[in-house]
Amino acid sequence: MGTGQELYKKAKTLIPGGTMLLSKRPEMFLPDLWPSYFSKAKGCKIWDLDGKELLDMSIMGIGTNTLGYGNDEVDNAVLETVKKGNMTTLNCPEEVYLAEKLVELNPWADMVRFARSGGEANSIAIRIARAASGKDKVAICGYHGWHDWYLSANHNDGGDDLSGHLLAGLSPKGVPKNLKDTVYPFNYNNFEELLSIVNNNEIGVIKMEVLRNFGPEDNFLQKVRNLATERNIVLIFDECTSGFRETFGGIYQKFGVEPDIAMYGKTIGNGYALTAVVGKREVMEAAQNTFISSTFWTERIGSTAALATLKVMEEVKSWEIITATGNKMRNGWQRLADSYKLNISISGIPALSTYSFNSPDALSYKTFIAQEMLDKGFLASTNFYASTAQTEAHLESYFNALDEVYSSISKCEKGDLKIQDLLNGPVCHGGFKRLN
Repeated sequence: MGTGQELYKKAKTLIPGGTMLLSKRPEMFLPDLWPSYFSKAKGCKIWDLDGKELLDMSIMGIGTNTLGYGNDEVDNAVLETVKKGNMTTLNCPEEVYLAEKLVELNPWADMVRFARSGGEANSIAIRIARAASGKDKVAICGYHGWHDWYLSANHNDGGDDLSGHLLAGLSPKGVPKNLKDTVYPFNYNNFEELLSIVNNNEIGVIKMEVLRNFGPEDNFLQKVRNLATERNIVLIFDECTSGFRETFGGIYQKFGVEPDIAMYGKTIGNGYALTAVVGKREVMEAAQNTFISSTFWTERIGSTAALATLKVMEEVKSWEIITATGNKMRNGWQRLADSYKLNISISGIPALSTYSFNSPDALSYKTFIAQEMLDKGFLASTNFYASTAQTEAHLESYFNALDEVYSSISKCEKGDLKIQDLLNGPVCHGGFKRLN
């Protein structure tokens, strides 16, 4: 057992759940064998606590590091901030420059509030939108974090209303029961369902991810926009995950439909904590009529990192690079599956791609891939969040290694081998599944 697993065993006695993020739990990849912790990282390489070098062909900081780990321009800007001072009695000017840049990228918008995590940004947006609309009830489509307002949907009559929104079987324990029937999930591309929710409830806010497994059909986004406008409902696009993946800004740009508020997260600081709520003046000024305030929303590193990240993104057109790399990965998966007559389903946008085996042994195969690829020097699973650091050579070495793993999986599907005999530990957990 490696040093990382030893430390993780200790962590589980000290930290409920072992980690702060469900998506980083070793059980999600390779229980009992995943390296768990890193000592350093650069480009798309990670070194574990035992000094072993690993090529990250998996989720690149859960999608935060689209410019690769330790991007020099971003890190140098942050180091300058550290030298000059991060937190003082006065405000940092970078937050004003960053707000200006984000309004420039979202010309329909006028004002910005900052936070440090996607969940915070979602809660800020909901608070502002409710204050602006004067109504409490919210219609949602997609994943929007862990806060009470969102999880309260699982107090509704169905008892698991969020199961179609990436998180099946989530318990709303600890969420006040009197929040029941304040949040109503609707399914993507089902406009009639949304219309029914709006007609039968006092909806003040519609919040949704712009894109998931598939794009809008039958003018769906425009219909949602029209409905929000007609009924005086605040429309929020959650771009915390999708932003800067296919465009320089929100993925909504592809469809020509503008929200009243948009949130950005993950990519914007290339691994440094910064999220933004961008919106129209008449909506955003409602923030003045409620209390939204936090000390660490004013620290300097986040806004400094975001300004540098946006500059590099714009120079290299990172969204084009990661989309192209994601498409190469998807094509490679499909070619390999076809060559071994394996049935897989690929989903997500190119830069955030995932696949699953259409087999009762799907989770066992996913575990086997993590196990075998780790042995070959890769962090790998059945998903891939692209960065500008992964090259053609990295992809080639990855597929050369994966070929052998697929060969074994093919033999299991034919009945020549048993997958249980090939695993060195327990099967990974299913758990959290991103649809976008």
